Amino acid sequence: MLGKDTYANGQKIYVLSGKKLTYYYKSGKLKAEGPYINELFEGEWKFYRETGQLWEIGHFMNNLKHGSWVRWDRSDKIEYDENFIEGKIVKKKK
Repeated sequence: MLGKDTYANGQKIYVLSGKKLTYYYKSGKLKAEGPYINELFEGEWKFYRETGQLWEIGHFMNNLKHGSWVRWDRSDKIEYDENFIEGKIVKKKK
């Protein structure tokens, strides 16, 4: 269940088109997008800052983080790079 679909100003919070789910900021700018299959987040999702700058790319499997998750700071430098298996972080060996 996706819940409320519009902000108080009338802007759509999300649009589901086929198997692609897209979220928007209150301003109407793109917030996040990715596959939504059988009411679950699946596959690769991209998240954006309200400025339009790419913020994070991550992967889901059955609504859980699964695979690579990379986040960039405002200077486009990687600030987070982790891997998950079924929602649990995989610790890197030293």
